[in-house]
Amino acid sequence: MKKLLLKELRLALHPTNLVFLALSAMLMIPAYPYYVVFFYTTLGLFFVCLTGRENKDIDYTLTLPVRRCDLVRARVLLAVVIQLAQVVAAVPFAILSQHINRFGNVVGMDANVAFFGFALVMLGLFNLVFFPLYYQKPERVGLPFILASLAQAVYIVLMELAVHQVSFVRRYLDTLDPAYMPWKLAALGAGALLFGLMTFMGCRMAEKRFEQVDL
Repeated sequence: MKKLLLKELRLALHPTNLVFLALSAMLMIPAYPYYVVFFYTTLGLFFVCLTGRENKDIDYTLTLPVRRCDLVRARVLLAVVIQLAQVVAAVPFAILSQHINRFGNVVGMDANVAFFGFALVMLGLFNLVFFPLYYQKPERVGLPFILASLAQAVYIVLMELAVHQVSFVRRYLDTLDPAYMPWKLAALGAGALLFGLMTFMGCRMAEKRFEQVDL
C-alpha cells in the first residue's frame, strides 16, 4: 500500500490540489460561507480522477501486481491525505480570521474549532457519495462529482441555516467565545469520527463495486 500511495502522489496528484491549499486564506474573508474552501478540495480530487481517466491510470495500475481493492484504497487514501492537508493548511488562517473578524462571520459559521468538525463531515460525505459511484463506472467521472457536489451543497445550506435557526448552534458553536470550547471540541471529535466512518464506508462500497467492473 505504501508503494501504491507513493505512485498516487507522484503520478496521480493534480497540480490544482496544491494550488487549492492556498485557498485556505479565504477563511479570512469577513462575510463568506467558509465551507466553500473545502468544496475546492473535492474539486481537486475530481481533477485527479478526470486526469487519471485520460491517462489510462486504472489500466496502468492494474498491470502491476496489485489487487483491485488495493487500487481503490490507494486512491481513497490519497483523497484523505489531500483533505487532511487542507484542514491543516486552514488552521493558521482560521486563527488569523478570529483576530481580523472580531465580530465573527455574519453570513454563516465562524472559522472556529467546531467549524472544522463540520467541514470534516462535509468531506466525509463527499467520499461516501463520490467514490462508490466513480468506481462503479470509472469512465464516467462527471456524474459522480455532480451528485457528490449536490450532496455537499445541501449539507452546506443546512449547516448555514442551522447557524441562524438553531439556538444551540448559534449560542454554543457559532461563536469565538472560548467559554464554550468543550462543546466545540465535542463537535470536532464527532466530525472527525463521522469523517472516518463515512470514508471507510465509501471505500468499502467502492471496492465491492469495482470488483464487478468489466475492464
